[in-house]
Amino acid sequence: MSIKLAVIYYSSTGTNYQLAKWAEEGGKAAGAEVKVLKAPELAPQGAIDANPAWKAHVEETANVPEVTLDDLEWADAIVFSVPTRFGNLPAQMKQFIDTTGGLWFNGKLANKAVSAMASASNAHGGQEATILSLYTTMHHWGAIIASPGYTDPVQFTSGGNPYGVSVTVGQDGKMQENVEDAAKHQAKRTVQVAEALQSLK
Repeated sequence: MSIKLAVIYYSSTGTNYQLAKWAEEGGKAAGAEVKVLKAPELAPQGAIDANPAWKAHVEETANVPEVTLDDLEWADAIVFSVPTRFGNLPAQMKQFIDTTGGLWFNGKLANKAVSAMASASNAHGGQEATILSLYTTMHHWGAIIASPGYTDPVQFTSGGNPYGVSVTVGQDGKMQENVEDAAKHQAKRTVQVAEALQSLK
């Protein structure tokens, strides 16, 4: 039976959507059944309309399904991808996570393999703190953190973050090198950890 991987992201202008799509490719390459899902948007339409890149991305991804609690219960493995907001999760993802109390209480989130990626516009913009903040919640879930560590040489050439892919997006909109390979590796590793957990059942 193949592992079911949910790639859950929030993205205002597209960086984390791109990371999610690369994670989808990595998960499929590892043999997983994959869903790419977005956190519901909370920002007022006026704020979105005032930023052409944000508005364009919302329109571009209109057909991407929004994540539900059923998706979390379905998944054996989860990869999150989020931008940092002052070193923490964006409100859109935090609001969704805050609705998971019922699943948590009933033990439906325990022993899932989870991993996270983050982005910011500068090299020390809070990416690591954002990932670790999300992992704090995963500990409460009883999930198993599948961080990439330094399990592949790509970690040293894509930013060097052992907690999860950490992206810096320059003013030109470009990411540092080898991020695509790092995102794919992280998703594959998360699927492999989920497979190992399944074998213990």
